[in-house]
Parts: sequence; structure tokens; C-alpha cells
Amino acid sequence: MSKVLKRRWHSSVSGSGLPRRETRPCDYEAYVPDPLVDRRITLDADVAADVADAETAINRLNMEARALVDTEALARILLRAEAVASSRIEGLVIGARRLLHAEVVRNLPHAPRDVTAHEVLNNIDAMLFAVDQVHGGDPITVELLLETHRRLLAGTRLEEYGGTFRQEQNWIGGNDYNPCSAAFVPPPHEYVADLIADLCAFSNDDRLPAVAQAAMAHAQFETIHPFVDGNGRTGRALIHMVLRRRGLAERALPPVSLVLATLARSYIDGLTGYRHTGQPSSARALEGLNLWVGRFAGACTRSVQDAMNYEATVEQLEASWRQRLVPIRANSATDRILRVLPGAPVLTVDSAAKLLNRTFKPTNEAIQRLVEAGILRQVSVGRRNRAYEAPEIIAAFTSLERQLASPEGDTRTSSPVRSVPERRE
Repeated sequence: MSKVLKRRWHSSVSGSGLPRRETRPCDYEAYVPDPLVDRRITLDADVAADVADAETAINRLNMEARALVDTEALARILLRAEAVASSRIEGLVIGARRLLHAEVVRNLPHAPRDVTAHEVLNNIDAMLFAVDQVHGGDPITVELLLETHRRLLAGTRLEEYGGTFRQEQNWIGGNDYNPCSAAFVPPPHEYVADLIADLCAFSNDDRLPAVAQAAMAHAQFETIHPFVDGNGRTGRALIHMVLRRRGLAERALPPVSLVLATLARSYIDGLTGYRHTGQPSSARALEGLNLWVGRFAGACTRSVQDAMNYEATVEQLEASWRQRLVPIRANSATDRILRVLPGAPVLTVDSAAKLLNRTFKPTNEAIQRLVEAGILRQVSVGRRNRAYEAPEIIAAFTSLERQLASPEGDTRTSSPVRSVPERRE
């Protein structure tokens, strides 16, 4: 049975020059959720229908997204969109062009240090690692969650906490010094290991529909809040681990975090409703669970529709490029670079050669041909690094993020409700 623990806070930073009200002892309440294994879960008829619609939509994305998925370009760009949105929820705001420039030069000499880009790129790396480790029927383990988190914090100021459960109380909202005015206080640290073990066992059970399971796994993870930092980003990676494990998103990930970031109040309200107190079979507990699962399913359905629209836009772009470049020899460097460009809109000759598995000379010739056709343009990244970007793809990617930031899915009639890049960065 879930419960609230009454605790007394004693500050460890007294005498540090902080106001007394921030350091004096105070009372707070920490929430301990029900374990998920063997919990009786009943979905209302309308919520079950929403879940079924979401699963149909995700399956359609993976079955019908043709050209881009065939070359993994759509999967790669949606993964980037998902990681960017997940980072944005945590306050890490960065535009598509800036991120893509940072990504292409991150391992080159004299690359500029961009702290925000580094953290967002870590999120991309961590999410890519997480989903690559899980395929149909593979277990989701505690070790996998810890390694995903370690990669997320690698090279940041909090690197020492990467891949380890917290050993202290944390909280959400309020101030930085005590949990007494917090909006939510997760369970004390001594509960974390057992709750995460239970969460992984639940995530490896196939009795619930996949979308409902992903919704509950994410809500439970956010409720446990097992790490010092990076909980939200790890918890959103868990969504895709569950969907991959169930075979629902084997090729392309629905960018659900982009929608959750837009519907932030609904997202938080849904998580709050999920956190019942008392018996898990109570009317209040079931009402909160259904509220959250229904909202999560709706976000999945919406994210798929926008992803499919984006794929159609990029297919049209690729078709127009090919018309500009006729004739194109099949499997030539030019042909292959057009196929990878939607997933890698900023390239150097070296990075393109690796993607194409070609040598420098034919890759460089293909890039120059695309520059002459106006498909690529040369840019300077940092002080000494030359790269090439596809401005039409970057514009399409920015439009996707703006569209997903609009409650109605159309920025012409419904302005973005969160910070998004301008159409021209």
C-alpha cells in the first residue's frame, strides 16, 4: 500500500550565510508508491480504447514510414527530436542548428566547448544506447538503467553521480535548501533500490498493453526519482525501452516527449493523479491511474501523426533534390548521401565518408555536387572546422518542433506554449 512518511529535516549547511528560514529544521512528507508487480490494474473502457489507438498509431509509424526508416534516417532524426524535447523539459534549451553543429564537430580538434549542447548530446547518446540494448523480449534491467544514467551525466559537473542511486533525500519544487515547501518529495533513499528492482520486473511482464505499461513504468520511475539528477531524461528513455521490448517501436520512436513538453500542465497533473495514497484497488487510485494512462496514450497518438507528417515532408524534399541532380547513378556516393542526409543534416566530408562507407575523394565530390545544386551549403563550425548543412532539412526539423509545441498542432492557429526555435535560427 502506498504511504506518506512524515520526516524531520535537519540542514547540513547551517552557518553558510543562508537565511535562517532556509536552514532551520522543518517537517516534510515523503511519498512511497505501491510496488507494481502483482498490482491489479483495471483500465476504463475509454482509456483502453485510447491505448489501443496509440498502439495502432505507433505500429503504423513503424510499418508505413518507408524510405526514411529503410535507411534509419527517420529513426535517427526522431531519436534526436525526442532527446532534445526530453532535455528541454529539464530546462536545457538549444536550437536544431546549434545542436547539429556541435554534434558534427564534437570529436574534432579545436571544437568549441558548448556546455548545453554537451548535455543534450549526452541525452541523445544515452537514449540511443538504451534503445539499442533492448529488442523484442529482451529484459530491462537495473544495470541497464544505471548505465544509461551514467552515460547521461558523463563529462558534466555531476559526473560522479552518474550510474548510482542517490544516497540522500531529493525533492521537486520549493527551494534548493530543504524539502519543506516542495511540490513533491520522492521516497527516502533507502527505498530506492527495491522500488527500482520492482519497476524492472514490472517492465519485463507482458500482461498489460505496451502503451499502458510504458505509461506506468515512466510514472513510477518519476515518482521514485532514484538519481541526484537526470531523472526525467532517464525516465523518458525508459518509455522507449518498454516500447522496444514489446516490439511496438522496433524501427522508429514516437517523439512523445515533444508532446509531453507541450502539455506540461496536463503531464504534471497526470503524474500527480497517479500518486494515490492508500490501497491500489481504491476508486481514487484507479481514477488517477486511468487519468495518467489516458493522457499518455493521447500524447503517443499525437506524436505519431506529427512524425508521419514530417516524414512526408522530408520525402518530398528528397524527391525534389533528385530532380535537381538528374541523372544520379544508383548506389553512387551522391545517391547514398541523399538517403542519409535527412538523419544527418550537418556533415563534414569525413563524417559523411564514414556514414557512406566510402573514401574521401568520391564523398567530397558528391558533397560539392550537392553544394552546387543548393542542397548543401558550406558553414564554419568553430574556428577551423568546415562543415556542410542541409538548410531545408533543418527548417523542416525546426517546424516539427514548433508544430509539436502547438497544442493544436498548427502554429498558424495555436501558438507554441513553450520555448521553441524561431523558423530561422
